[in-house]
Amino acid sequence: MPLVWMLIEVDEMDKHTRSMDKCPECGNANLTRDYEKGEVVCTNCGLIVAENIEDPRPEWRAFDSEQREKRARGGAPIKFMRPNKGLVTEIDQYNRDIRGAKISPKKQAQLYRMRKWHKRASIATSMERNLAIALSELDRIASYLGLPESLRESAALLYRKCIKAELIRGRLIESVVSAVIYATCRLHGIPRTLDEISRVSGIEKKEIGRAYRFVRRELDLDVPLTDPAQYVPKFTAALKLSGQVQEKAIALLKKAIHKGLISGRGPTGVAAAAVYIASAMNGERRTQKEVADVAGVTEVTIRNRYRELKKELGLKVAL
Repeated sequence: MPLVWMLIEVDEMDKHTRSMDKCPECGNANLTRDYEKGEVVCTNCGLIVAENIEDPRPEWRAFDSEQREKRARGGAPIKFMRPNKGLVTEIDQYNRDIRGAKISPKKQAQLYRMRKWHKRASIATSMERNLAIALSELDRIASYLGLPESLRESAALLYRKCIKAELIRGRLIESVVSAVIYATCRLHGIPRTLDEISRVSGIEKKEIGRAYRFVRRELDLDVPLTDPAQYVPKFTAALKLSGQVQEKAIALLKKAIHKGLISGRGPTGVAAAAVYIASAMNGERRTQKEVADVAGVTEVTIRNRYRELKKELGLKVAL
């Protein structure tokens, strides 16, 4: 049994006894659990406070730590990226018996029918069909974006919450999946823009933004504001700039945030302007077009943000 489920079962078992810290008959706080009879008994008056309790302890004994580790068992962890959370059996495609020999054609036909009905039964409801489509799309987008396994699991869990809250009805599955990925990236501080997700998913940026705002509002997500400094390492790496340029750009952004210069402005545009200024100040100049292509913004945006930063921060840089 996995440790997580064992802890959940222990919690459920004790839920009704926690509120009974004392005997309801005599008020005695000294209660004894008798796992052989499955009872919680008062040591003073003998009242059975609770019955049919479960024994969470293992059925084996261990006399030292090494023996305990050898006998301890645990199942596979729950995978939210799997429609059935990974808690289902599968009929393999090898068509071989336990010895590795090929089975007869008659048995193969029987197994084929079993696989077919097993697959149909595993996605019988509309929710299961929705999850099968959505999670495969989520995995595809996450693979293109290079997102880690932990973030995919978080996005899958958030999508399941959307289904439970009935937020999918009347909306494209792909748009909600893209919105969930964008929200998860922001929650975990991973810089991924709507333009990147739109390009990979094939859904319009406006549609993803609309779905994201709806999900955030309905699930009451506390999504932090995007820090422009998160985009700096990505931009400097794409432009092949040094670490000094990266440090300078982040320092400029910290000053800009302190003075409230980024309020109401796109974080990618501000980050791109900071990289543009830092590259010139460190003698590794890049053109506005080069920076704009990497950041996914226009040259006009970079010029506007550059002028604002130069004026408000009192920068002396000739471009």
